[in-house]
Amino acid sequence: MLRISPSILLLFKDAINSFEQVREKTQKLELDFMQFLRNSTFIFLGVLVAGFGLKSFLIPTQFIDGGITGIALIFEEVTDFPMPILLILFNLPFVILAYSNIGKSFALKSILGIGLLALFIHVLPYPIITHDKVLIPTFGGFFIGLGIGLAIRGGAVLDGTEVLAVFVSKKVNLSIGDVVLLFNIIIFSAGAYFLSIEIALYAILTYLIASKTIDFVIDGVEEYIGVTIISKQSEALRLCIIEKLGRGCTIYDGKNGYAPKGKVLKEVEIIYTVITRLELSKLQSEINKIDPGAFVIMNSIKDTKGGMIKKRPFHK
Repeated sequence: MLRISPSILLLFKDAINSFEQVREKTQKLELDFMQFLRNSTFIFLGVLVAGFGLKSFLIPTQFIDGGITGIALIFEEVTDFPMPILLILFNLPFVILAYSNIGKSFALKSILGIGLLALFIHVLPYPIITHDKVLIPTFGGFFIGLGIGLAIRGGAVLDGTEVLAVFVSKKVNLSIGDVVLLFNIIIFSAGAYFLSIEIALYAILTYLIASKTIDFVIDGVEEYIGVTIISKQSEALRLCIIEKLGRGCTIYDGKNGYAPKGKVLKEVEIIYTVITRLELSKLQSEINKIDPGAFVIMNSIKDTKGGMIKKRPFHK
């Protein structure tokens, strides 16, 4: 009978462990590379689109935007200093602030994005699209918002206003949205003083359109809704969610708290699932068919990760 010595078995085991470690490291490197490629693509496209919004709409017509970009545009009009240089100079302090308060990777990607934006504005021959005073803030704001939104999805910012807002909101009793709003009010007031009230009003329109576009790009069409369902027909609802909607769900054990003192609380199963807003009507319809008296709670969700987020068929 063939006998293998313990030392050979140990070497064989070490070789298998080494192979597994190499495989895990290789998979991690592949994932890191794909993430880097994805982020770089988003940032590059964001810079390209934002540059189009600035150079094809706002800059040739002396219109301005909110944020640090708005300050740079005002200074360019007042001093005739090149816009690309102003964009880097005014954003640089906020990138340094991001480096110390948010993270090294975020700051490096942001300075890369801002530098590319300045370079694209200076080098690329973007065409002047229109001189119409309604189309300029509408589509200028849209493309700037689209570009900033894409860059944010890539893990960077093209305007330091958000970094300032995060920093200030930690120091004072104001939300990030409040800080951004106050900062832009100052910019629009400066635009009204140095340029004209009309340009400041158009700047507000540009800012609003850009903000909504950013929200749309970041949140997407399929805004997620977290739904909590308390029903006696929990099993039927669970099967409905996974079979008809193709979604996953989580079951919590709970108790019905509406009862007199001293009475034993009834146990109940609580279903929690995440769906898109587009699927909400279908889910409500199915709930009404199974248990019209079910207690349903719905909450908006900014983002999700893992689980059965993307719709997929249920396999028995």
